[in-house]
Parts: sequence; structure tokens; C-alpha cells
Amino acid sequence: MQEMRDAIRQYIVTNLIRNPKYKLGDTDKLISGGVIDSFSLVELSLFLEEKFGVRPDDTELNADNMDTVQMIADYVESHRQ
Repeated sequence: MQEMRDAIRQYIVTNLIRNPKYKLGDTDKLISGGVIDSFSLVELSLFLEEKFGVRPDDTELNADNMDTVQMIADYVESHRQ
């Protein structure tokens, strides 16, 4: 699970925030905190499908499911086959 969180965090800071030195914690608010926007969620969704084989439905790409690294990792873990 730690490796999954690290991979998600790395993707977010490198590809979405575009600042690899950004200190992103497991429970830092991404969407409600204004760190990423809805367009970034689509990119994140494609990454999750490619890396973990989990494709979130568009209706699940929101702060209720994807607001922290931990929430994203939990979502992926619960939807893996």
C-alpha cells in the first residue's frame, strides 16, 4: 500500500502539480484544497488505469473519492481485481 501511495504521490507532484519538490502528504486535500482541478482528475484517472488497471467512472472523479493520496490509494485497492 505504501508503494501505491508513493507512486500516486509521485505522479501528482510531477505531472499534475509539475513541482517534483512539492511536499504532498497522504492526507493533504487535493481538490478541496485547490491543489488540482477537475481536468487533472481526468489525467489521474488515465494514470490509475495504466499503472494499476483501475479505471474510475467519471462520476467517481470527485472530492468524495479522490481528495487525498490516501483516498485515491484506498479507492484503487478496493477496485483492483
